[in-house]
Amino acid sequence: MISKGQKINDRYEVRKLIGEGGMANVYLGYDTILERDVAIKVLRGDLADDEKFVRRFRREAQNASLLSHPNIVQIYDVGEDDGNFYIVMEYIKGQTLKQLIKKRGRLSVPETVDIVSQLTDGLAHAHDSYIIHRDIKPQNIMILEDGMVKITDFGIAMAINASDLTQTNSVMGSVHYLPPEQASGKGSTIKSDIYSLGILMYEMLAGTMPFKGETAVEIAMKHLKNPMPSIRKENPTVPQSLENIILKATAKNTKNRYNNVREVYDDIKTCLDKSRKDEKRIVFKYPENEYSDENTQVVNNLKDEIKAKEEEKNKKKEELIVKEIEENEYSDKKLNAFTKILIALVGVLVVALLTVFIIIPNLTVSKDITVPDVSGLTKASARDKLEKLGLKVDTKTKTDYTSEVEKGKISKTDPAAGSKVKKGAKITLYKSSGSDKVKIEDYTGQDVNKVQAKLELQGLNVIVETIKVENKDDYEGKEDTIVDQNPKEGELEVGGIIKLYTPNMTEVYPDFTGMTRGQVEEFCKEFKCVVTVEEQADNTKTPGTVLSQSRAKGSDVVEGATINIVVSKLEEKELVPLEQDETSSSTESNEGTTE
Repeated sequence: MISKGQKINDRYEVRKLIGEGGMANVYLGYDTILERDVAIKVLRGDLADDEKFVRRFRREAQNASLLSHPNIVQIYDVGEDDGNFYIVMEYIKGQTLKQLIKKRGRLSVPETVDIVSQLTDGLAHAHDSYIIHRDIKPQNIMILEDGMVKITDFGIAMAINASDLTQTNSVMGSVHYLPPEQASGKGSTIKSDIYSLGILMYEMLAGTMPFKGETAVEIAMKHLKNPMPSIRKENPTVPQSLENIILKATAKNTKNRYNNVREVYDDIKTCLDKSRKDEKRIVFKYPENEYSDENTQVVNNLKDEIKAKEEEKNKKKEELIVKEIEENEYSDKKLNAFTKILIALVGVLVVALLTVFIIIPNLTVSKDITVPDVSGLTKASARDKLEKLGLKVDTKTKTDYTSEVEKGKISKTDPAAGSKVKKGAKITLYKSSGSDKVKIEDYTGQDVNKVQAKLELQGLNVIVETIKVENKDDYEGKEDTIVDQNPKEGELEVGGIIKLYTPNMTEVYPDFTGMTRGQVEEFCKEFKCVVTVEEQADNTKTPGTVLSQSRAKGSDVVEGATINIVVSKLEEKELVPLEQDETSSSTESNEGTTE
C-alpha cells in the first residue's frame, strides 16, 4: 500500500492519491531531484502478483514512453520499487473533459471544434507510432487552464504490430464509447479510436450520450444495431458539416468510416468555413447493417465473460477455504521427527536474519520526526522551529490563497503538519496572501472559450453574452473574440462573477413603425425572412405606413422566419342617398296623372 510521504525509488515523494483505476492508482508526487510535481501511476497491489497484468502494465509504459506530443501526457520514468510497478508522468493541473461537460451542460460548436482538432492531432501521432489508445472517453482527456488538451491513460493501449498481445478480443474500455467491431470481438484498429472520438464529439455537443441502457450489454447492442441519432435534433446550432463528421466517424461499417485520424483532423479544420455552409447530409456508400444476428455474438460473449469471471472468483475463494481446512486438519498428522527438527532450524535461522537485517538496523537508524504546526508564525519563527528539530527549510516560500491565516504569516507546510519525515528532510513554507482572490486581466481580443475555461478553473463564475458591435465586417470569422468584459481589471474573490462579451453577428429586427411597407419587404428580401401584411384603417397616416410588427425590436433575424406587419389604409366612408323633397314628388305625380 502506498502511503503519503513514502518515497518511490528514493526519489519520488508521494503527496496524495488523486485517482483510482481498474489497473492502477495515480498519486500526486514530487520529484526531489528535478524539484517538480509529477503524477505517479502505481499498479494495484492485488494485481502486482498477476503476471498477465504486469506484462500489460509494462507494455503500456513502453508504448507511452515512445510518444512525444504536446497533446499527449509525457512519460518521464518507468520502474519497479519494492514490488511496486510504477510510471512517472507529467502532472496535469486542470480538469477532465467529463468534468467540463458536466459543469457546462454542453459545449459550444467552436469550442468542440478546437478540442477535437487537438485530440486528432495527438491521436494521429500515436497512430503513426502504431499505438491505438482503445479507451477514448472524456475521463481520459484533460483540459489545462490555457485551453490545451492532453490525452491521458494509454492504460489499455496496444501496439498494432506487437507480437505478445493478449486478450485482443476481449471487450475493454467504457461501453458508452465502444466501437461495434470491438464489441463484436473482432479486435481494435485505428478506426476504433475514430469511432470513440465520434461518440465523444456527440457528447460534447449534446451533453448526453447517444446510446443509453440499464446494462452494459444493452448499450453494446445499441452500438451494434441502432443508427446514430442526429446531433442537429439535439442541438440545432450544430451545422450539417459538423454532423457529417460525427456520422462518418461513428459509421458502423468501417468501410464508411474515416481511413485515419488525419482525415478527421483535416475535415474538422474546415467544417465551419463558409464554403461548407450549405453542405448536404452525408450518404454512405456501403450498407450500415453489417452486424446481423449471426455475427453479433458479442452480447452473449459479454454475458458469458462476466459470468465466467464471477465463477472463477468464487472458485478461487472455495479452493482457498478447502486448502486452509486441509492444512489445518492434517498438518499435525504429517509432521514426523525430521520435519519438526527442520522447522526448528528454520525458526532459528529466521530469528537470526530478523536480528541482522531488521532489529539492529532499526536501532541505528534515526527516528522519524513529526512535522510541527507552524501556521500563524512569521517566516523567521517557523524556520527556527523547524531547524531546531533537524529539518531543512526550502529557501523559496510559496503563496497560499487563504483568509484563514493573517496575511504575511505562514499558513501551512509541505509536507503537512503531523507528517512523519526523516531528519534533514526539506520543508516548504506557504505564506498566506490574506484572501483567496483571482487576478483579472484585460481579455479583449482573446478567444472567449479559452478564457472562460481558464477562469472557471480558477474558481470564477463566467457569463458569456453577446453585444452589438458597430463594424460587424471586422469580426467576420471572429465570433468568439472578446470585445468587452465586466469587471475590466483587478481582483475577484473565488466564486465571483465576470461577464465576457462577444460580438453579436446576427441581424436584428429594427423598429419598423413609421416605415413603409416597401421598406419592410426590402429588408425581408435581403435577410431571407417572410413578411405577411395586414391592413388597418387609419386616416392619420399615409397609406402603407407600418403601424405595428409581430417581431420585437432587437430580436434576432432567423432565415425563413415570418414577421407580420400591420399597415395603414384610408378609411372608406359609406355613401348615404339624398332624400327627395315631398312637394316635388307630389307635383311629379300630378303631372303624370294629367298626361
